[in-house]
Amino acid sequence: MYGTINSFSEICCLEAEREFSRQIKEEIEKKEKEYILGVDENEYQSYLIEKHKLEPLKIYTESETIDTPRVSKEAVGHRHGYTDWRELYLFRVKYSYTGSSLLFRVKPNPWTMTSAEVVVTDDTVSFSVRLYNKDADEFKREKASKFSNAFTNLDNVNKFVEEWNRKLSNLVNTYFQQQKKKYLEENSFFEAINVKVNEDTKSVFTVPVIKKKVVPQPTVASNKELSSVPTISNAMYEDILKIIYELGKSMEKKPSLYKSKNEESLRDHFLSFLETRYDATTATGETFNRNGKTDILLKYANDSSNLFVAECKFWKGAVELQKAIVQLLGYLTWRDSKTALILFVQNNNFSNVLQTIKEGVRFACIRTFRTLEADKFYPPVLLPKAQVAFCLCLISTLIVI
Repeated sequence: MYGTINSFSEICCLEAEREFSRQIKEEIEKKEKEYILGVDENEYQSYLIEKHKLEPLKIYTESETIDTPRVSKEAVGHRHGYTDWRELYLFRVKYSYTGSSLLFRVKPNPWTMTSAEVVVTDDTVSFSVRLYNKDADEFKREKASKFSNAFTNLDNVNKFVEEWNRKLSNLVNTYFQQQKKKYLEENSFFEAINVKVNEDTKSVFTVPVIKKKVVPQPTVASNKELSSVPTISNAMYEDILKIIYELGKSMEKKPSLYKSKNEESLRDHFLSFLETRYDATTATGETFNRNGKTDILLKYANDSSNLFVAECKFWKGAVELQKAIVQLLGYLTWRDSKTALILFVQNNNFSNVLQTIKEGVRFACIRTFRTLEADKFYPPVLLPKAQVAFCLCLISTLIVI
């Protein structure tokens, strides 16, 4: 409901068009990135066009109703200390209408210099007629004059509607594509980070003559899933795990590398190689990240965003495994989706350790997530996004499961 306005003279058509355009632009900009990049473009744009399309105004003169007049006294002069009064009849004439009610405010171009005070509701538009005499013909003349003043610009404003609706499709598409382009450009950071493998390290842990497979570079497929969470590519993540695996196998031939060493010393072997393995990365140990210091933190050198987080532990049973998982996830922020738990297993019967982990790791994860949720160490809504690899490291071998 607009209330009382001056018909077709409140806001010029150019200003109205700018306001309508701003509303469309703001509506698109308020949508989340996942929505803009994931929604069916044609369906969403059709929805916006339908929502912001203007309906031409039509006044139904046959629906005319005239309320019982409000009678009052009006002073007309003073004589000999007395005030002269006359009766004033105020009629309210109403019409039903269809179309976009906001158009009653728009001053079209061209515009005929006439207007009248009207009251607009959701389904009626009305004006008042003032009458001093009980004269039916005079009332009809006054009503016709007021109707003409109020609605002379009706046809002109409907031409504005036609022009707006004609350009609406291109306008919606332009704003949508601008926002989509912005998000796609922004995702140059949020998508898989293209970290190239250092050429000098590609064949360090390979059998002679057999060339190590080059780490694949990320490519944009037509059905690529766009993620709002910064992450390394799966190819690089798999390469990191493979390097950890191969480094563990290499250590079995060199007991001096692990004999009588603690977690920090063993960690440094993995840390030093990961740091030189990839271009444009830095690797640090005992680095603060969220709720504590993580053993291994691989960062993208350009913007210091986390690529990979790992924690190293000696195997001490299923209960300690659960504690280690809690500790690892406690280090993660919402941006950290590629992690690993590296376990150094010194038990003689490695098969029993594997069996214990296979039976207990799922139970440990469930309890861990419940514990994290209860203690509010980690936002529950983000738990499904965590991609945690559990790496078992025996001094004589290392297995990734």
